[in-house]
Amino acid sequence: MRNKYSLRDQVIEITTDYLGPASQRFVDRQITAHLGKAPEELKRSDIPKLIAWMEAVVSLLTHDDEIVKEYINKLTNLAGSTQRS
Repeated sequence: MRNKYSLRDQVIEITTDYLGPASQRFVDRQITAHLGKAPEELKRSDIPKLIAWMEAVVSLLTHDDEIVKEYINKLTNLAGSTQRS
């Protein structure tokens, strides 16, 4: 049975605060294009590489460094979390 709140879902939830309804498509595209795997295969060990790509893209969308830092910090905390996977 599939985990109803997967790591991918958690990344999408965080991203939604910053990118709104486009978040699922954005996250899935980043995982597929830059990690070379299906979005549902995302693992905690993939998060640092994913963060690097997502930070670059979000930095192009906003010039507010504080927003980018906040977003990246939330994703980084997720990478270190052991609550859900």
